[in-house]
Amino acid sequence: MADSTSSTQLLPSTPADIDEIFRLYRLATAYQVAVKGTVVWPDFDREMVAQELAEGRQWKLLVGDAIACVWAITFDDPQIWGAKNADPAVYIHRIATNPDFRGQSLVAAIVAWARDYARQHHKKFVRLDTVGENHGLIAHYTACGFTYLGLATLTDTAGLPAHYHNATVSLFELPVSE
Repeated sequence: MADSTSSTQLLPSTPADIDEIFRLYRLATAYQVAVKGTVVWPDFDREMVAQELAEGRQWKLLVGDAIACVWAITFDDPQIWGAKNADPAVYIHRIATNPDFRGQSLVAAIVAWARDYARQHHKKFVRLDTVGENHGLIAHYTACGFTYLGLATLTDTAGLPAHYHNATVSLFELPVSE
């Protein structure tokens, strides 16, 4: 296991990171397969991720020179959040952790960053979702400060990654103070 006490940085990902992003997605999917009862991520569309990179919506947490974790953000998520999408929020998607850095509170670091990022962009909430009712993730995200809002059944999933089709999602919200 790598040591996260080395210097850490949270930075926008670059197009040069795309292969590592997909490697971490594959490792996350393999982990999901190994954990019974977990919804498994599909193969994500490379063009979608390239577009997120071009728009500055893909992020990474570096420990030393190693990418320890990646995630994507958006300011708009109506198909998942419905009417709540009208609230100014940062939405976090696809957190994928390098297995060498699991168990080192990286999500807590992302949450602290996301609160600051949301504040800088005049947003009132940080939100995330996970497909299904994964009790381990619910406990993890609430321990990181999120409020678990419950389950929602998605109806309009056109254009979303395959794991959202006809899915029930767990919704999480974190208020951002001024």
